[in-house]
Amino acid sequence: MIGKILGDRYEIIEKIGGGGMALVYKAKCNLLNRYVAVKILRREFTSDEEFIQSFRKESQAAASLSHPNVVNIYDVGNDENDIYYIVMEYVKGKTLKKIIKERGPLSTNEIIDIGKQISLGLQHAHNNHIVHRDIKPHNILITDDGRVKVTDFGIARAVTSSTVTNTGNIIGSVHYFSPEQARGGYIDEKSDLYSLGIVLYEMATGKVPFEGESPISVALKHINEDIIPPSLINEYIPEALEDIIMKATQKDQSKRYNSTKEIHEDLEQTLIQPGGSFVKFEEDDDSPTQVIPVIKNEDIQLNDGFESKKSKKSNRTIVLGAIATAFVLAILFTGLVFYLKDKLIIPEKAIPSVIGKSYEEGKNNLENLGFGVELAAERNSDQYEKGYIIEQDPVAGEIRKAGYTLKLTVSKGPELVEVPSFTNKNINEIGYMLDNAGLEEGKVQYDYNALPSGIIISQSPEARKEVAKGSEINFVVSQGPEIRTILMPNLVGEMIEKAKNTLETSGLKLEKIEEKFDDTVEKDIVISQSVKAGSEIEERKVINLVVSKGPEEVSQPPEEDELQMKSISFPLFYDQAKAEAFVLKIVKIQNGISTDVYRATHYKSKSGKEKITIQGRDKATIEIYFDNTLITTKQIDFETGKIYD
Repeated sequence: MIGKILGDRYEIIEKIGGGGMALVYKAKCNLLNRYVAVKILRREFTSDEEFIQSFRKESQAAASLSHPNVVNIYDVGNDENDIYYIVMEYVKGKTLKKIIKERGPLSTNEIIDIGKQISLGLQHAHNNHIVHRDIKPHNILITDDGRVKVTDFGIARAVTSSTVTNTGNIIGSVHYFSPEQARGGYIDEKSDLYSLGIVLYEMATGKVPFEGESPISVALKHINEDIIPPSLINEYIPEALEDIIMKATQKDQSKRYNSTKEIHEDLEQTLIQPGGSFVKFEEDDDSPTQVIPVIKNEDIQLNDGFESKKSKKSNRTIVLGAIATAFVLAILFTGLVFYLKDKLIIPEKAIPSVIGKSYEEGKNNLENLGFGVELAAERNSDQYEKGYIIEQDPVAGEIRKAGYTLKLTVSKGPELVEVPSFTNKNINEIGYMLDNAGLEEGKVQYDYNALPSGIIISQSPEARKEVAKGSEINFVVSQGPEIRTILMPNLVGEMIEKAKNTLETSGLKLEKIEEKFDDTVEKDIVISQSVKAGSEIEERKVINLVVSKGPEEVSQPPEEDELQMKSISFPLFYDQAKAEAFVLKIVKIQNGISTDVYRATHYKSKSGKEKITIQGRDKATIEIYFDNTLITTKQIDFETGKIYD
């Protein structure tokens, strides 16, 4: 699939994810010159009409949504090869699931911020009558700047009055779906709120509430078992946040939040009152309506008469005793209050902010105000140096009595990662290495180098050095060898050997030497050159020469030349040649007479790739020379075309 172009505009670059129904690729939109995410239905489902309809419903539902906290849908299509795809906004960041795996429980402020943004995205979908039905951390993307985006409306559908699970199949992810989804019952917006509650639970504790050996066992726990309060797993969870989670995950739909707007408002209030009890739960009625007999007047009169006779004598004594007792107690209580007034009343104070201060300084400030201090946790931080406070609970501005113990979270400094080796790798192919190491690309400098263009020459910091996560790595990259120009030397009139040396020292390459007779120029003298002397040319340019063979001798042609000549072609191997360019000479010996039948320049790199053709009659001996050095002798039969060693 990599390299394929969909819809004549979306070029697939790399695979970035996948789910049960589809695979997700990063692609380049060649029309708008931007990166997009393309979700492609798995091939095993393209012949299943039910899956195709579900895939189309996803695109139709999600395409109607436009919100900062929802991944945008740009395009939908399918090609002739039964490839069904949806083109979406490409979000650079991480899934919430990956963040929880990396860091464990998140801070209270992070949980509230992420939860609020998810609820806003869901509120937009619910206002458009769309239930997501598969809210889970895997479908929550967090961008590099902290923006939360809900994605993968893979099983979303428009809400109707009869929304249930399709044909008895449970749709959703088992660790996060609601009891009604597990039962295959009626599903509405409150089903998404239950799943959101499970996501908040996992952010707060680092784990899901229910685990099991099979999806069915987990589904049964959603139906039958109560969720363990998150504060029993993470004692630092504020009371208000725990109440929100417990209300959202009620098994009875009617007892959950009525809308995402309500859960958003309670999350906002948690920032102000983390220890508040403002979350309202729907209580069961413990005084149910009963049918009782009608009470008659005679029943009332009979009871009154009986009671009055019994109590007349004792009423006067009881009243007088009660008055005396009350008077004595009032005097004692008033005296006790005045005596213990200063000891019982504890002053209340506003909590100051100690975030950004060293632990010792913050601790001293709080203790001077009468507060207690507890070091709750230490965590890596890119913002604060080691030993400095990054979080406090309660937050600044809240009112607490003297003696109250505040919990402080202190920075361990930035998380350190080991720098991998990038040298000798292509600068365009190291993105995944940077992502895996948690590093960023820094400055890139290009220099001339013998390495091919785009290859990394050096890096800073060096490999195997530990640096803060998110640090930038600077690179020096090759832009190929430097192209230099020289003046073409004059080789005409020079002996061929001297001309070769001149070309070599000038950084030029000799490719071909053509030999021809010349009555005015001695043998082995250069007659002409392919590039005019004095011209400016690039270094390592190929040059061709024409060399004189001297005057052509005019003589009576031998008898064999008067007969019809026959040609033989055969391959030669140049392994024994001492230089890349050399002169190949073939001498034919026949009837005691030696004759040069072939002479030309060849190249060692073309060994075995060329065929040499010579002519003659009858049988003869041939001698093969490389630069006037005898290499081998062979017997040749021009009549049969055979060659013998």
